[in-house]
Amino acid sequence: MELKVPIRITDEMTEDIIESTGFLDLASGEIRRIVYEDYDADSEGLPSERDDYEFTSGTLSNAGKDVEFRVDVNRVTGDYSVSASELLEIKVRAAALFAGISGRDLAASAGGANGDKPVAGGPAKGSGGSGGSGRSSR
Repeated sequence: MELKVPIRITDEMTEDIIESTGFLDLASGEIRRIVYEDYDADSEGLPSERDDYEFTSGTLSNAGKDVEFRVDVNRVTGDYSVSASELLEIKVRAAALFAGISGRDLAASAGGANGDKPVAGGPAKGSGGSGGSGRSSR
């Protein structure tokens, strides 16, 4: 099943911001169909090719609520994507913000799907851990 959600993308330069829209594939983390606003990538090149390029972020919005996340840009191909760990964090944060589902509830429902048995190579239930991502919120 493919699930693509619309996102806003912000490419940050030293003294400029280039905004665009695209679609994030929640299964693969790939970002496709990028449309730049007030920026001509054909004549000016991709934002990531500029000397003053710094980083790219994305925003997933729903009902006036936003989840901001890091976007990886392959500077050779110009492809935009989200890493697997960032994609998982987006899903957990979006569920909490948009649907009121906590990360613990989401994990519990996933555990119920496999009979509450730990996933091979994963921590056993009740093994502790901070439950956090180790990052501060933006």
